Amino acid sequence: MAFESLSEKLQNVFKNLRGKGTLTEADVKAALKEVKMALLEADVNYKVVKAFIKSIQERAVGQDVLSSLTPGQMVIKIVNEEMVKLMGSETTELKLNPSSEMTVILMCGLQGAGKTTTSAKIAGKLKSRGRKPLLVGCDIYRPAAIEQLKVNGEKQGVPVFAIGTKNSPVNIAKAGVEHAAKEGMNVVIIDTAGRLHIDESMMEELKAIKDNIHIDQSLLVVDAMTGQDAVSAASTFDEQIGIDGVILTKMDGDTRGGAALSVRHVTGKPILYVGMGEKLSDLEQFYPDRMASRILGMGDVLTLIEKAESEIDKDKAYEMSKKLKKAEFDFNDFLDQLAQMKKMGGIKSILSMLPGASIPGNIDVDDDMFKSTEAIILSMTPKERANPKIINVSRKQRIAKGAGVNIVEVNKLMKQFEQSKKMMKQMSGQFKGKRKGGMGGMFGGGNPFGF
Repeated sequence: MAFESLSEKLQNVFKNLRGKGTLTEADVKAALKEVKMALLEADVNYKVVKAFIKSIQERAVGQDVLSSLTPGQMVIKIVNEEMVKLMGSETTELKLNPSSEMTVILMCGLQGAGKTTTSAKIAGKLKSRGRKPLLVGCDIYRPAAIEQLKVNGEKQGVPVFAIGTKNSPVNIAKAGVEHAAKEGMNVVIIDTAGRLHIDESMMEELKAIKDNIHIDQSLLVVDAMTGQDAVSAASTFDEQIGIDGVILTKMDGDTRGGAALSVRHVTGKPILYVGMGEKLSDLEQFYPDRMASRILGMGDVLTLIEKAESEIDKDKAYEMSKKLKKAEFDFNDFLDQLAQMKKMGGIKSILSMLPGASIPGNIDVDDDMFKSTEAIILSMTPKERANPKIINVSRKQRIAKGAGVNIVEVNKLMKQFEQSKKMMKQMSGQFKGKRKGGMGGMFGGGNPFGF
């Protein structure tokens, strides 16, 4: 997950600060030296790190902080506030004209950043808000780029305007805007061509589109995994064609996070969204305060709540919470819970948003660990899943064989299941007042399988 290494290093620094009853100026400087190294290793721009550390040091070595009752926590609070400021302080929304007017959005970026997929993600997001978007395919160079846009547009229920690869991107864009006006659509998203590297012809093409069409928002899509290269690309695009905002993709990958912490400071342009996966729904609004909280190991419960409310079937969750209260759940319910977790990005994604849960060594959970469990349950008959009590030794042997696991794994799961039912009976009195859906309904209001 993004920031995992940086988060671990920063949390170790803060652990040492919390452990001291009093702090000296030397303590703070030593801690900030470690913070500086952690940021540089995360590929944060050197000038950004220098300014960031300077701001913290000026605030943290004051007498009010060092003589406070909890100086370590005060320093951590300052680091958090400065990190939020670094990434933009306030959440920036995509600027749209009133729905009675048309908004034209130009998508640009290097090849491989995920521009085409991101265009479709934004279109889907805007459609869910009641807008009428049109995707326009202007990438006439990359093989199958327009076809990819059509496929993604169809999945989102958004029309795609394309007239082949024989026309120039400028003419396609102009025709697309005219088509949108004729069809009563109020958002046009123009997917342009990228290059492996910034070159003059790409920039000239983008300038030509902007010269011939009124563009309301120019959005740059950058791959967060490219670190400083992403920041350099953002600077160049802004200088040459002008950008209004940045979208960081692949934030769910093994990225060091330098781009997210540098791009706003270097370009002065806000990060609007972050791509957190390959699914067309995996596009999150960028909240500087929530991202800082995640990086510092404080969790991101608000985003988790939003994910739960948008992805989880509220009626199913409510029914599950009633079953839990009565300890009546079965293996079919567990399969439903696994499906809900997958919708929310998996257990690792969920844990990364819980305070302290992402600390390496504290909880070591891998989404793959549930694959064998799922295989075991799917190897059961519908009757066995609904009534686990009928599963005897011969049935366990058949189930183990069907799942490709040792019978020990089946016994282990059965034992966990029985222990969970006993635990839920004991805790049944604590499930009063659960509201329907939301976090109260997440995983059915409680997880009977110990995660």
